[in-house]
Amino acid sequence: MSNLILLYTIVDAFTSTPFSGNPASVIILPPAYHSLSTESLLQITAEFNLSETAYLIPQTSSSPGTLRYGSRWFTPTVEMPICGHATLASARVIFSTLEGQQVDRLEFETLSGTLVAKKVPDGSGKIELTFQRQR
Repeated sequence: MSNLILLYTIVDAFTSTPFSGNPASVIILPPAYHSLSTESLLQITAEFNLSETAYLIPQTSSSPGTLRYGSRWFTPTVEMPICGHATLASARVIFSTLEGQQVDRLEFETLSGTLVAKKVPDGSGKIELTFQRQR
C-alpha cells in the first residue's frame, strides 16, 4: 500500500458550526482503489482516528436524478453495518460535487440494505435520510 494517495473530506455532521457535531471522514474511492482489502481500509481509518470513516464506490444508477454508491463504514477497529452520521457526511460531500449538484437523491448500497439521502426541497441545504427497517 505504499504511495497510496486518497482524497478525503472531514465533515462535522449534525451541526453548522465547525469543530462541533459528530465528525466523520469521507473517501470516494477512485477506480484503482475499489478493491482495497478490509485490512487496508481499517489501517486507513485508524490513521484518521475518528469514530467513523465512510468509503464510497460510485455505481451505475438506473434512475434519472439519482446517484448511486456502494458504501462501507469503519471505526478504527471494525467495519460497521450502518452509520447515520457518516451517511449524512457522505451525502453532504457528494451533494457538494458538480455531479451531486445536478441530482436530488442519493442511494447507498450497504451491508444494511439501500439507504437514501434526499435534498430537502426548501432550499435550506438540509438532507433527509431514509433507513430501511431492520427485521
